[in-house]
Amino acid sequence: MAKATALQHWLHRGLPIATVLLAIVLAWYGAAWWLNAPGAIERVLDAEAGYTQQELFVATMTMERPLMPAPHQVVQDLYESLVDWPIDSPRNLLYHVAVTGQSTLLGFCIGTLVGLLLAVLIVHSRTLNKALLPWIVASQTVPVLAIAPILLVALGSLGFSGTAPKAMIAAYLCFFPVTVAMVQGLRSPQKIEMELLHTYATKPWQTLWLLRLPAALPFLFPALRVGVAAGLVGAMVAELPTGAQAGLGARLLTGSYYGQTVQIWSALVVSALLGLALTGAVALAERMVLRNWGRV
Repeated sequence: MAKATALQHWLHRGLPIATVLLAIVLAWYGAAWWLNAPGAIERVLDAEAGYTQQELFVATMTMERPLMPAPHQVVQDLYESLVDWPIDSPRNLLYHVAVTGQSTLLGFCIGTLVGLLLAVLIVHSRTLNKALLPWIVASQTVPVLAIAPILLVALGSLGFSGTAPKAMIAAYLCFFPVTVAMVQGLRSPQKIEMELLHTYATKPWQTLWLLRLPAALPFLFPALRVGVAAGLVGAMVAELPTGAQAGLGARLLTGSYYGQTVQIWSALVVSALLGLALTGAVALAERMVLRNWGRV
């Protein structure tokens, strides 16, 4: 009975995901056939001799440098990258995942700490609320593609290189959702709850720890999921203007230089999987923390 219930549970959760994934794969194959067909007719098939639709389909699915690779070509490239090369080789995608992941996690930690600190200061000071919050919102109106080269050059002139500049770009995108969500979360306790602690003569840091922080946890973790995904984007963007030799952003850049569309799509798929893994880790941490705090 328990096994049947567990099977029903996994079917209930997994079937919608599998259905959407199947639809995406089918749409991907259709788009690859449609976009690659003109190139296959021009470079692979003999238009004068004629060809069947089956021959055209096979040609679009097996082109060496397709306009849009088919899913099986991306999977094959991923497999060859992971199996045919050692993990410390620049041709192995795990090597690039490690480089980008390191910058993302460092930037995520920095951005989260900065966001938490700013939120606490804003909530406890009306002056800082009026002085900082508008500038925090305005900071996100500057495109990261514009600010990344400026920040990288500035940090490079100060002697920072390697992971640190990329982590700062990731932190720049991470701190904003954390700050905004935590300001809202720290202000979420009701007035009667604040007055109750006031009657016990609690100090501000005690009110923060006993009331404001537990109330803000449901606001914090969704912001952390957004922040870690944004940090991944920031780390990859930071790898582009520096001409980095390692990282998923560098992998995308070299693929575009040499017209290796399969390599580009492989890096995109791996970056998406990395983003899912990071957000999944945050979601797991959320369940553990909220369970310990008695909220689930």
